[in-house]
Amino acid sequence: MINTRISVLAAALLVFMSAADAADFPKVRVETTAGAFTVQLDDERAPLSVANFLQYIEDGFYTGTIFHRVVSGFVIQGGGYNAELEASEVRESIPNESGNGLSNRRMTIAMARTANPHSADSQFYINLADNTGLDPKATRWGYAVFGEVIAGQETIDDIGHRATSPKGSFQNLPAAPVIIEQITIEE
Repeated sequence: MINTRISVLAAALLVFMSAADAADFPKVRVETTAGAFTVQLDDERAPLSVANFLQYIEDGFYTGTIFHRVVSGFVIQGGGYNAELEASEVRESIPNESGNGLSNRRMTIAMARTANPHSADSQFYINLADNTGLDPKATRWGYAVFGEVIAGQETIDDIGHRATSPKGSFQNLPAAPVIIEQITIEE
């Protein structure tokens, strides 16, 4: 009986501690022409990715950029091009943090990159489904998850269902641009 009570108390304490820790994670509000959503960033498991993302936000970098890749049932990707499809000048790439224990699950945010595993800079994507195939494997790097959407999931789903068409080097460009109006760090 005592062991059961101790187990219940220990489990309750772990849940409380996890909730308290999560409350300390930074949150950002993303306002787009399609609506707004809030992302909670995990700066404990992905400190480099979060610091990089927050610095781009503080610099005002994302204002006026678009979601340039929308693949229904997979991801929405943004943070690199303006509405005229001009690439924004980015800072140096960051090391890949895909081995941090966070998985590419629905509504998580991760760093976009090229085939070079350490090429992530400003671009990010949000998973529209569980995309565990993007997680690291013993034989290859994955894509670094650094947070999750905690409010406004309907906005993400709306963007994820937009009609797309190819244009130039873009294969899944939304027919009507979805523009990031601003990203703000919540206090």
